[in-house]
Amino acid sequence: MKAAIIGIGLIGGSFALALKEKGVTEEVLGIDNSTFNLEKALALKLIDKVLSLDEAVAEADLIVLATPVNSIPTLAVKILNRISDRQIVMDMGSTKQELCEMISQHPRRGRFVATHPMWGTEYSGPEAAVHGAFAGRTAVVCEPERSDADALETIEAIYAAIGMPLLTMGAEEHDTHTAYISHISHITSFALALTVLEKEREESHIFDLAGGGFESTVRLAKSSPDTWLPIFMQNKYNVLDVLREHIHQLQIFRKMLENDDLLGLRASMEKANTIRKIID
Repeated sequence: MKAAIIGIGLIGGSFALALKEKGVTEEVLGIDNSTFNLEKALALKLIDKVLSLDEAVAEADLIVLATPVNSIPTLAVKILNRISDRQIVMDMGSTKQELCEMISQHPRRGRFVATHPMWGTEYSGPEAAVHGAFAGRTAVVCEPERSDADALETIEAIYAAIGMPLLTMGAEEHDTHTAYISHISHITSFALALTVLEKEREESHIFDLAGGGFESTVRLAKSSPDTWLPIFMQNKYNVLDVLREHIHQLQIFRKMLENDDLLGLRASMEKANTIRKIID
């Protein structure tokens, strides 16, 4: 199989590594708007060859969309317009509803498999690519019933080869869940970083005094705005809903602190502790 990966950053680069390491592909073609990213990806051996979009679509058996989510819907239509009935297109984006709506009536919709591997770090670019990144993480496949059986089977086999269990759901359901599980974590981290930068004027104090708890909570604030701004905007209404609930919970904590409500604070923290039953 020959794979073309459009967007050779953290996700695309790590997926390229996984495909090559597991022997899924015989050749990985790289497409990216950044010449620097392409040169870096070649130097790191993430990809074997650089091609234009048209050249890659003509050559590849599998076309992977790993660009920022605001570009994926239009890019998906553009590629579906050009592929043959033997080629497969998949995406790796963190939002799905707009994408699935845009391609829903396309005559080659069956050649597309909408996926989201639930993995990432706060780093970006091809140099951030990680060996074995996806192993043990869940990959979501959205609207599997809309994909051709052979296309779906191929993508399922690829994810199995790189060690990812699969979960299927609708596009709208996916975007709701990722708002709560992933997107709110990034907004909270960005907001906490801004709070600390606003209140703590001594940068050396932040560096010297920051403990593991602060570092782990604010880690995601290092994430690229080029990646996360499109995600927030595409999933705007779900993110706003999560933010309303998050702000409500913060207000409850604030009121209990103001009122020296020790019992209420303890009860809330103990309730929060039950998350360990799910994620430990």
